[in-house]
Amino acid sequence: MIKFNTLDYLKLSKWDRFCLKIAVFLNLIPARIFALVKKLLILIKNLLLAIYNEAADILVTFINGDWKTRLSYVVMGFGSIARGQILRGALFLLFEIVFILYMILAGGHWLSLITTLGKKGPSTTYDPILDVYTPVYNDNSFKILLYSVLTVFFIIAFIFTWRVNIKQNKIAQKILASGKKLKSSKDDLRSMVDDQFHKTLLALPLTGIIIFTVLPIFFMILVAFTNYDGSHNGFTNSLFTWVGLDNFNTMLSWTANTQGGVQSYSATFGEVLTWTLIWAFFATFTNYFLGMFVAMAINKKGINLKKLWRTILVLTIAIPQFISLLYVGKMFAKNGIINGFLMNMGWIETALPFWEKANWARVTVILINIWIGIPYLMLITTGILMNIPQDLYESARIDGANAWQQYRKITLPYMLFVTGPYLLTSFTGNMNNFNVIFLLTGGAPTNPAASSAAGSVGYTDLLVTWLFKITTGAEAAYNIASVIGILVFVAVAVISLVVYNLLPSIKNEEDFQ
Repeated sequence: MIKFNTLDYLKLSKWDRFCLKIAVFLNLIPARIFALVKKLLILIKNLLLAIYNEAADILVTFINGDWKTRLSYVVMGFGSIARGQILRGALFLLFEIVFILYMILAGGHWLSLITTLGKKGPSTTYDPILDVYTPVYNDNSFKILLYSVLTVFFIIAFIFTWRVNIKQNKIAQKILASGKKLKSSKDDLRSMVDDQFHKTLLALPLTGIIIFTVLPIFFMILVAFTNYDGSHNGFTNSLFTWVGLDNFNTMLSWTANTQGGVQSYSATFGEVLTWTLIWAFFATFTNYFLGMFVAMAINKKGINLKKLWRTILVLTIAIPQFISLLYVGKMFAKNGIINGFLMNMGWIETALPFWEKANWARVTVILINIWIGIPYLMLITTGILMNIPQDLYESARIDGANAWQQYRKITLPYMLFVTGPYLLTSFTGNMNNFNVIFLLTGGAPTNPAASSAAGSVGYTDLLVTWLFKITTGAEAAYNIASVIGILVFVAVAVISLVVYNLLPSIKNEEDFQ
């Protein structure tokens, strides 16, 4: 642990202070990693302890329960119905009936095929009447995997509901033993629209989140362990099956697909990830600071027609990006308006390679993104700037602070405190900014070393546009795309968690209240 005296620190130059902060940060990394591992172990311990406590409670409830409670272990809702809580018990019983019927009619079938993802692929049969071979489609690996995941979620929901059923019996038995009266069906209905209305209201959206968000995420993760691609689409040409960690090995191995000068998936992923992070950084902070400066300039006293300037800026985002970005992309083409104007003016002799060379294309998309993003940040920061107490600026001016010092000590800290979470979400959003890159360049110029390995990836491709190319190209490598999706999730999650915990608005919530 690096230790230093406060007085000695104040005597250091700005560069020495900066170097000291870097040294302290690097020195704390092992301790933070150890703390993270410790927290993870504690989390695992608490999880195992919670499972043990639940199992023990289930056993104790069965031993100490009456015959109604014990029968509810097999027939869900029986105890509630027998004790007069008809509606509650009927719902438990209905859920169990639906679950059993589903498992018999469909769920068991899908789970029986989960290990192989299908037993019989597509084939052909001879039609003697037409004298042709016609395709016959049998098992569908995609459907098997999807419905198997859905069945697993249904089983988890059933176990949870069964556990709630046991708890309800335990609570009801205690209430009756104390001489109190149980809630009737009318009381349950009244509770659903009164004191428990928040649960009733959240039931539908929570179900939607599980079905349309959580389930697809698990499905995508499982696809990463299969050979699901254009050659194995699971139905019309060939079944796909489990391949273990082969896709991760392909993605992370630097020796794969290097024949003939073609770089591996891992090298391509490293390049695209690096550019994605660079793009997200500049796309976030150039728009943030320039948008803030524009808002400060418009809000400055003495500036006339403030509404007009704001309206002009807003007009740039009023036009759909599908139109504006495609048009701007053509303007910067080799034979576009920009090169034509510069050549007609005699300022250049040959067309500038805006989209032909990697560095030119990358700088150009960052600059064009500034034109797109400044109006948004101008609108956001305008409202915040108006809420900064003017007394702070008056006090600073009295103390002799110049404009830069006022900005650095008052405006910027206040803005960063209020907009810190927005910066984090903006950075994450820019990492997945499909529109700007795809509509302007389509990822161009193409990286020839990576084109054979990874769907004609270009130098301006972000991870999200690369994923699009991988899944829509001739190979349709959904398995590799899933691996990339998992790696992107891990990278974004780590960055988000680290930055989120460092934000002043999170660490010092009371400072500006």
